[in-house]
Amino acid sequence: MPRSIFMRYPGGLAKALTLSYDDGVVEDIRMVEILNRHGMKCTFNINSGRYPAQDAPENAKHVRLSEAQVTKLLEHSPHEVAVHTLEHPFLASQPTAAVCHEVLQDRLNLEKQFHRIVRGMAYPMGSFSDGVVEALRACGIAYARTTVSTQKFDLPTDWLRMPATCRHKDPKLMELANRFLELNCRDFPKLFYLWGHTYEFAEDNNWELMERFAELMGGRNDIWYATNGELYDYVQDYQRLEWSVDETILHNPTARTLWFAYGFPYAVEVAEIAPNETKYLN
Repeated sequence: MPRSIFMRYPGGLAKALTLSYDDGVVEDIRMVEILNRHGMKCTFNINSGRYPAQDAPENAKHVRLSEAQVTKLLEHSPHEVAVHTLEHPFLASQPTAAVCHEVLQDRLNLEKQFHRIVRGMAYPMGSFSDGVVEALRACGIAYARTTVSTQKFDLPTDWLRMPATCRHKDPKLMELANRFLELNCRDFPKLFYLWGHTYEFAEDNNWELMERFAELMGGRNDIWYATNGELYDYVQDYQRLEWSVDETILHNPTARTLWFAYGFPYAVEVAEIAPNETKYLN
């Protein structure tokens, strides 16, 4: 009987949490403080062509941060910066050349600003098409978030059309969070993916919602807190593992320690495999 084999996140964990927030607005400052306090990570999707000339007052609402403010907030943080296009257009209505310009120029600006490679993205207003996806692929974008919410905890299967679990405005946010925590993961790993815009907390006067979510979901030892990019990279490396036909020999060709669970019929034993290690399983 073939054994069951399932990916596990770093440390052998079966659950992960990632967040994705758009536009680079002044409310991101408070969001980063909440995230840092609870050990959570977020991918912030930035329109580098929309930076204002002057710094935004920190007590403002729904005002974009300046380039200097975004750099100060995120450059040395555990969070990720990703493309949101240069000027925030409906990409599905744009010619391919314009799509490539919007993506590549934003990517170029962010890479110069943060001195790192930028490979992630979120679609402005959720607008995309098959042609847009192919343009992103040609522009070196590896993963891109849509505005689709599934209310599920599955890993993405199409990384350039990534859905989320939910937006924070979803009335079932806390119900979904509690359901996620109660899961008994004996097989496939689970992911809670939250997205939104931080200015919505100010507009709706409900920052306590994010505080409650962070109190519930943050600071736990059974959840891996990852940016979108960290999640993508880990899954891609896991998929590079090499197995013998009878599943008794495993080789890790990557530079990352990877984790997996296995057993009959469910995954009851958790193991790790070091970079370039070959492991023999009973």
